[in-house]
This record gives sequence, structure tokens and C-alpha cells, in this order.
Amino acid sequence: MTNKGSLVCVGTGMMMAAHITPLSQSYIQQADVVFALMSHGVVEKWLDSLHPDVRSLQPYYKEGQDRSQSYRQMVDAILTEVRAGKKVVGAFYGHPGVFAQVPHQALAQARAEGFAAHMEPGVSAEDCLIADLGIDPGRVGCQQYETTQLMMFKRNLDPSAYLILWQIGVAGDLSVARFSTNQQRLALLVELLSEHYPLDHQVVLYEACTLPVGKPRMDRVRLGDLPQAELFLHTTLVIPPAKKLVPNMEMRKLLDPAAD
Repeated sequence: MTNKGSLVCVGTGMMMAAHITPLSQSYIQQADVVFALMSHGVVEKWLDSLHPDVRSLQPYYKEGQDRSQSYRQMVDAILTEVRAGKKVVGAFYGHPGVFAQVPHQALAQARAEGFAAHMEPGVSAEDCLIADLGIDPGRVGCQQYETTQLMMFKRNLDPSAYLILWQIGVAGDLSVARFSTNQQRLALLVELLSEHYPLDHQVVLYEACTLPVGKPRMDRVRLGDLPQAELFLHTTLVIPPAKKLVPNMEMRKLLDPAAD
């Protein structure tokens, strides 16, 4: 039996008012209470115009506090209202399922307790990145990693494909309590990447545009200069291919014996 309360986690997209789907906007307007985690205070103000009871989740973030604790507090706040029998919407900038632990955790907990719960997609930073940089991930392939995870685990990087590293602004932070990195940790990242890319390889520092009057950040720098670059929590590192695709001649012969 499904309990009375419900939870829908929606994506508002990256740009204020421009990327949200009609369905997601409808869920927000028909909710009893809306919890919001937006990229900018102005965007939160816009969300206030859609519903009279919008509660920001930003105050749960605190410098020096483990972000996992902040996430638990956000989930608890959301589930408290669901358990009270209300139609609850969690509105998250971008896509609620991409680099967003709170929606996944809240939905899983709600379902475990017998509440109706589902996710509605939104335009993500990846979608904006592909459009702004003119990248077709199907042309030569694309690898994506969270930066600190890449540093902590052995991965097989392919320099013939695009490499996208998310959350470069907190690269190497093991405390999960900081909102920035430092040159020493960035130097270690560069050392790791230099095993596959030359130090003079041009990389892109990308930040999606969140306001209609702004422009995306697409700064090109040398890989070796990355430790001195200005980085933020929402900065993404895009590394174009440094090598050409290498044909697999044995497989080609198996796929097309007549070509031999």
C-alpha cells in the first residue's frame, strides 16, 4: 500500500526559466511544499514566483562540515514533509540525477517507506557543455569522471577520446568539507594527466551559463598551467583528444573478410 505523501525530484536545467520542462514546472506549481537547490540566488527568486512555499537547501552547506552530513540533513528535511502526507517536490538545478546525491538518496528512502517517488530529467551541465563547445561525444568517444575519484582510483584513460573531469575546483579534497582546492593538489592531477597528455596540450575550463544575460566560460589554457588557473566548485575541465584513433586491423578483417 502506498502512503499518502509523495516525492518528485525535478531538474530545472542550467539556465533560469529557459531549460525547465512544462511537466517539471507543473509539478512545482501543484506541490504542497518545494525544496530547492539552485545555482544562484536569483534563480531561487525566480522559483519563488512559481510557488508560495519554496525552502532553500543551501543553508545546509557549511564550510568545514562534511558534505555527506549536509546531504543527510537535506534528505531528512525533505522526508519529514513527505511523511507528513504532503506532495513534495525537490527542485535541483541541472539534471537531478547527475552529480546530485540528495535526489537519489531522498527518492530511495521515500520508496523504501512506501511513498510514491520518481525523478523528472532536466538539462544538465553536460548538455550545455556539448552545445557550447560543439562536441559530438559519438565522433571519437568521451570519458567522464569526478576529478578526485580519478585521482584516487586506477583508470584506463584514452587520449584519443574527449576527457571530461567534473568538480575540478575541489580536485584531491579527501575531507569532503572544502569548497576549493589548492595548487599542490592540482599539480598532482597534472602529473597524473601528463602520463597521457603533453603539458602544452590545450584544455578548456568550462562553466555553463545560468542566467539569460550571461555567457558560458570557455577558457583555454595549457595543461601545465592548470594549477595557476582560477577554478570554482562548478568548473569543469574538458580535455580534447591528444592522439588519433588507432585502427584495429584484426577486427576489421573479421567484420569485413571481403576487404582483405
